[in-house]
Amino acid sequence: MTASFGFSSWRRRSSSVTSQPDPVDAPGQIISPHQTSRPIPSDQRLLSSSLNSHRYREPTRSFVPGSVRDHLSPVDSASFARSVREETAELASYVLSDKKDRRSTSFLNRISSTVSHPDLDQPSSQHESPFLGDLQTPSAETIDEVSEPSSPASRTEDTPNPGPSALTSMLKRSPPQSLHESVFGSDILHSKQHLPSIGASESGPDYVVSAETTPLLRANLRRPESSGSLTEVDDIESQKPKIVSSWRSPSAMIGETFRSKIRSLTGTINPKTWDKKAVWQNVVIDPMHCLPAVVVGLLLNILDALSYGMILFPLGNPIFANLGPAGISMFYVSTIVSQLTFSSGSLFRGGVGSELIEVVPFFHNMATTITSIVGEDQPDAVIATTITSFAISSMLTGICFYLMGKFRLGYLIGFIPRHILIGCIGGVGWFLVATGFEVSARLEEFSYDLDTGRRLIQSDTLPLWLIPLALAIILFGLQKKISSKYFLPIYILCVPVVFYFFVFSIDSLDPENLRQAGWIFEAPEAGQPWWYFWTLYKFDLVRWDAILETVGAMFALTFFSVLHVPINLPSLAQISGEDNLDLDRELKLHGYSNFLSGIAGSIQNYLVFANTLFFMRSGGDSRLAGFMLAALTFGVLMIGPVIIGYIPVMVVGTLIFVLGFELLLDALITPRRKLKLLEYLTIVVIVLTMGIYDFVVGIFVGIILAFVSAIFHASQVSAIRATYTGDQVGSMVRRNPSQHHYLQEVGSQTYVMKLSGFLFFGTIVGVEAKIRTLISDDIFKMHPIKYIILDLWHVTGIDFSAAEGFMTINRLLAGKGIHLLISGKDAESKLGRDLRAVGLGAEGPDVMFMPDLNSALESCENEQLKTFYARQEALRITRPSSNLDVPNKVQIGQSLDFLSQSPRRNHLDQAANNVLSQQAMRQSSRWQNISEPLRLMLQVFYDVSAQNEDFWFRAKPYFVRKEYTSGTVLYHRGESANGFYLLERGELRGDYETPQGRLSEPIVQGTTCGELPFFSETNRTATVVAVKDCVVWVMDTENWEKLQKEESDVAQELLRVSLKLTSERMDAMTKYISAVGN
Repeated sequence: MTASFGFSSWRRRSSSVTSQPDPVDAPGQIISPHQTSRPIPSDQRLLSSSLNSHRYREPTRSFVPGSVRDHLSPVDSASFARSVREETAELASYVLSDKKDRRSTSFLNRISSTVSHPDLDQPSSQHESPFLGDLQTPSAETIDEVSEPSSPASRTEDTPNPGPSALTSMLKRSPPQSLHESVFGSDILHSKQHLPSIGASESGPDYVVSAETTPLLRANLRRPESSGSLTEVDDIESQKPKIVSSWRSPSAMIGETFRSKIRSLTGTINPKTWDKKAVWQNVVIDPMHCLPAVVVGLLLNILDALSYGMILFPLGNPIFANLGPAGISMFYVSTIVSQLTFSSGSLFRGGVGSELIEVVPFFHNMATTITSIVGEDQPDAVIATTITSFAISSMLTGICFYLMGKFRLGYLIGFIPRHILIGCIGGVGWFLVATGFEVSARLEEFSYDLDTGRRLIQSDTLPLWLIPLALAIILFGLQKKISSKYFLPIYILCVPVVFYFFVFSIDSLDPENLRQAGWIFEAPEAGQPWWYFWTLYKFDLVRWDAILETVGAMFALTFFSVLHVPINLPSLAQISGEDNLDLDRELKLHGYSNFLSGIAGSIQNYLVFANTLFFMRSGGDSRLAGFMLAALTFGVLMIGPVIIGYIPVMVVGTLIFVLGFELLLDALITPRRKLKLLEYLTIVVIVLTMGIYDFVVGIFVGIILAFVSAIFHASQVSAIRATYTGDQVGSMVRRNPSQHHYLQEVGSQTYVMKLSGFLFFGTIVGVEAKIRTLISDDIFKMHPIKYIILDLWHVTGIDFSAAEGFMTINRLLAGKGIHLLISGKDAESKLGRDLRAVGLGAEGPDVMFMPDLNSALESCENEQLKTFYARQEALRITRPSSNLDVPNKVQIGQSLDFLSQSPRRNHLDQAANNVLSQQAMRQSSRWQNISEPLRLMLQVFYDVSAQNEDFWFRAKPYFVRKEYTSGTVLYHRGESANGFYLLERGELRGDYETPQGRLSEPIVQGTTCGELPFFSETNRTATVVAVKDCVVWVMDTENWEKLQKEESDVAQELLRVSLKLTSERMDAMTKYISAVGN
């Protein structure tokens, strides 16, 4: 008995794996609204109600090699969607079929296909399975830009001058061409050129016709202008538009540029062309305005040189003990190169370039590595190799900067967590504090052991580091209370003044003895020039194998250098009010600066955030100030390192301690309340690793911790975007009211889970846990599920672990007899192939891929409707065919007891009993003997109207039967509504244009079409096309007016029915669109 109720399996209805999809039906196909014509070929139809777009792009990489995918058999998901649509139409025909039409019987008696896992709810071997869908975002309509024609005045000149400003130019060319004119093409514009002149005169060439198109400002009123003169109206607002000249050959352009430069140079060196006021302003006044800021900037450069230029080499190592002056010279050279570069081309006119302080720990690391490889017995080779590695690292940094700017990769820095940079800054602060002890106490190397501790507390060493530490603490505390920008320089300058006051006041204090005791820096060798560091480059002594050992430190140094610029520059632009920052241009400038510095034998540099802000606020916001700062810095460099022999060590020690305290404060204290605990602990680990173990290792530990932290936090964000049940959101198919009500009853057995983001091993766990909860015994008993749809439209990619997780999910669902559907991605898409590559759908239970969520929902609804009509057939078989009476509810329940074997089947049985009531069956049997369109009206209006067949019989004469072939357009969007349709046979499709894209609504037989615009007398909101040959009953405007006059009560009831039907459709569409967009 159950065999007669079999339905065809979804898999049997699909085409073979070798079939090719129709290009028109391919997911993602864009159908422009301008391409619709009468008639449309029947195969050119949308497969689903989706928002289509070609802009969506899958991730470019995947964990599955291409060679593995090549062995996957092609899957035609489009054919699955077509079979679902055909099945929908067959189910709709079953609603209206009578006993003489046995299409329904043959449909219900199709032989089921073999299944991959048995249906736990059915005694037979029937198996159900779903499909896939693809909701696509709208394609942006491309509007061809039509060039606005020039005004009559501008057409009289070959190369019109736009005038001193855009406002003046607009007035001269008024009235402008309207958008209406530009849309209608050149015919109207051409006709405007031949407007008859009114009162034309031939009085002279300056005459202009006074017509509507006459410019308000005449072009010939402008005075001739020389190349160097001022215009009659100055361009105060800087609105003068750019004139795009015609194409010229490169040689002509280069020649013209060269001649222009020569003319400018000739005019500049010719005193006769000088403007005394301009010369006074540019040569005297402007430099005087910049001088205070330049002095402040120079003082900052000197202090920086003493702070970390002095310790560029590890002075505690005897090999490098005398290279403090060389480090200062290298610092100045790098500063001058960077200053000239940034003052020439940077957006920040007052940008200050200087050595990157963070390079010092890396340089010390590189020097230590090279010393251990080359050996302390070869000091010249150690120094030559070390200083060469410094220059190479600067050139490497410059190349990286340039390539980042060239290929516009500055945005990549945004992917580096900010707290990693903060941790690195804290590590530098720790290093500076340790270096402060090392420099002040004259230690060879600061180690964390007892020997170093005993050395620090010796009587001759304790005052050396205790005094600068106390001075640094006092300075650090006073800076919190005194905000003057001159306080730090004055405080630092007072230290040597007070020091030498006591030296010259106390006879027992001799400078030479103090120098030997470590209170004053060792004086450089007599006659040592500023360019002494260049003599240290002895390439014949360089050990290149030792340099190769420092490549890791070089790249770590480059990485750390690259971190600063893309972070500091946007912050500087925000503070200084620069809204046109070109980060890639600034990166290339940093590339030039660092590479040139390396060529010059110096070290890395960058545009210093703090110094630049200080310099600009002091009045140095000009390129002239930057060039003056470079010139004065070069003057200090020329003086040479002689002054180093008179600088107290405590001055440098105080500066180093203060810088270390500030960096530690910024890393460990200030961000404590801003960061999460895990992020803060990451900073602490980085600082301790850099300070105690190794600086380079600390950076890589920070990067690893950042990735671990990112994975942890990403896994906390659920991949489940939203969940719905079938009674909350259904497909876009316009179904018969009885079908609609039944699907509302059983819709809770369909569960939709929308996923989003990149699915990886950290997020798929949450999806699996959610599904395990749904199928747990207690939950499943209360809320049985038959179909689960995993919508992947918002998923950007998937890794191997997550794909394997889908296999686990499919096995779990199969154990409960639940069918899994994948929607939102085509089976042949990259994501679909990634899932199939791990065996999803091929190994174990079947999985259906559908192109969009609508197709998946429609497929599930069709399977549920099959069960509904199987029950209806069971009722008919239990009664003789000659008797039209339908069994009562007790008989209905008894005849269906054999189908009630699980919570799901009990639920379906109850829903069928609710819909297939005794009265409904009697009326259905009686309606089968009624001719059309009355039977159609009774079927469609039954659930929304209480009127009987006698009432609706009065409306029958006002409907006209019409037939439409496949592809015929019934009406277009925007047309006036002139008909209300009842669909007897066939299938229609309504295409809606929404701000989100095109939305398609399948309209099957036994439903209405076009009621709202028709009865409300508004324009059509959709374009309706016949997908199949159709038979419809139409009430046109004329018959509607007659009905209102002759049968007003029927007309009023028809209005009420149309409003109820429209309300149901709007509710269904709103829910679907909300679910898709969520």
